[in-house]
Amino acid sequence: MTKVYVVRHGETDWNRQGRLQGATDIPLNTSGIAQATACRNYFHDNKAVAIFTSPLKRASDTAAIINEPFQLPITQLSAFQERAFGQAEGMTYEERSKVYPRKNYPGQESFSHFIARLKEGLRIIEQQYPNDAVILVAHGAVIHNLFQIVENDDLFPQNARLSNGGISTMYTKDSKWWLGKYNETHHLMV
Repeated sequence: MTKVYVVRHGETDWNRQGRLQGATDIPLNTSGIAQATACRNYFHDNKAVAIFTSPLKRASDTAAIINEPFQLPITQLSAFQERAFGQAEGMTYEERSKVYPRKNYPGQESFSHFIARLKEGLRIIEQQYPNDAVILVAHGAVIHNLFQIVENDDLFPQNARLSNGGISTMYTKDSKWWLGKYNETHHLMV
């Protein structure tokens, strides 16, 4: 059985401002660095053998901070990069609602392509680590859609909230995936 600790990257200035980041490569802010450090402390009795991360700085820097005491192999997988939202990136919800009320953003990655690459990323993790625990550092839309894939779409709520630095768990055995804990944040309270 594979256990995947799923970590949402630490906060960025665009998170704080409510701006859609997508594929725009925004770095962690001071709070995000503190959240990544708190995530590292969550893993103090770490049983993971590897870390997977999106190549975007906010995720890869979170992964590097988590990994400081462990020195696990880190694999950057574009399969887990945030969905590209095209011309809507950098806009707040209010701005997007006015300009694109139907959420059809020019230059946006197709949903089918996005889901296909997420499924490929899950396949890679399961294939490479069939009997181990790994850490995956990714993004809000990535994690939300991974959980929809794992929970067969209709069981996972559309409006579920993921905190920056929140940690969830997923498991797989024989290509069957299931969700364990969701959005743990107790480690962020210290």
